[in-house]
Amino acid sequence: MKPAKGKAKVKSYRDPKTGRKRKVSYGQAGKAKGGGARVKPGTSKGDAYCSRSSGQMKKSPKSAKNPNSPLRLSRKRWKCSGKKSRR
Repeated sequence: MKPAKGKAKVKSYRDPKTGRKRKVSYGQAGKAKGGGARVKPGTSKGDAYCSRSSGQMKKSPKSAKNPNSPLRLSRKRWKCSGKKSRR
């Protein structure tokens, strides 16, 4: 399965309400400046992302509760624990 344009990852899951399969695309596509991976958990860049996205979790409680929301999936990829990114 291919992610939407400009997105890095895709996850498909079965919607418990309707029973249908749903596709969620998340994350920024492409490589980092040096050609390596864009997402590097445990770095200062990761801490900045986790801190910023923790504010989004408070702002939109609906997506904060949904484990298949792009916000939650991205935070999982960055290994966010509160406002910090762990190794």
